[in-house]
Amino acid sequence: MIFSIVEHIFSHISFSIVLIIISIRLINLLVTELIKPYELSEKGMITTFLCLTGLLVARWIYSDHFPLSNLYESLIFLSWSFSLIHIAADFKKNQNISAITASSTIFTQGFTTSSILSEIQKPAILVPALQSAWLIMHVSMMILSYAALLCGSLLSAALLVFTFRKKRNWFLKLLESVSFDEIQYSYERSTILRNTSFFSGKNYYKTQLIQQLDFWSYRVISLGFLFLTMGILSGAVWANEAWGSYWSWDPKEIWAFITWMIFAIYLHTRTNKNLTCENSALVAALGFLIIWICYFGVNLVGIGLHSYGSFILISS
Repeated sequence: MIFSIVEHIFSHISFSIVLIIISIRLINLLVTELIKPYELSEKGMITTFLCLTGLLVARWIYSDHFPLSNLYESLIFLSWSFSLIHIAADFKKNQNISAITASSTIFTQGFTTSSILSEIQKPAILVPALQSAWLIMHVSMMILSYAALLCGSLLSAALLVFTFRKKRNWFLKLLESVSFDEIQYSYERSTILRNTSFFSGKNYYKTQLIQQLDFWSYRVISLGFLFLTMGILSGAVWANEAWGSYWSWDPKEIWAFITWMIFAIYLHTRTNKNLTCENSALVAALGFLIIWICYFGVNLVGIGLHSYGSFILISS
């Protein structure tokens, strides 16, 4: 009973802390600067990480198995993974990743603490297929890969947004500089010359931001791809022990393979010098949708060897 209370407290504290962090960031952005958001984010997310770690440990103790057997537990671990990536990004002083990981944590933890999952928050006895030492290795690697790939995909989506805005601004300035009247042309030319330093500085920072987003999305997705590969391989070994076959073309396995192929294509596009960063970012943005289908959508259908009761028990 006491562990259940501790879990409840840690769950709501972690959600409240991230909610406060996001709220202060919005106030600083829209109104005025009340506190340095970076220092607040760093301390708050460390506290959130510790709370989620305590939550997982408490649930592990009183459920007598590693908490990765259903949707509720996997979402907690996903929130924990986001906060872990956030702390790792803090060491690199990268606020682009921090903003995405903090937002991802609050949405995931908000859904986890909602009443939608109240029916599966109580721990249950594992089904025979899940009573294996491979549970920790396989499912943890898959959830970590989902967290990293989702963060990297969101960075790529942000890259596409800023690239589109940059190209649109250049197009508008080009239209403004075109004139069929000599006086109007001279006036616009002098106006553009007066603002050259402003536009060049603004475009320089936009270019730097796009390069940083491309750099970090590639690094984070590469890490997630490594975790995903390890998760699929360990899952194949576990499947052979449980079902007598390394690969059964189960819906979950198929979508995991599709996810792996999408991000393999992303990594391949990065090695092709004829393709721009926007091309690889489009592939990663597509991968964002594929991940959610693999992680969440397939289980809602409730078919295949990985369903274990559809919404009730969900493995990787």
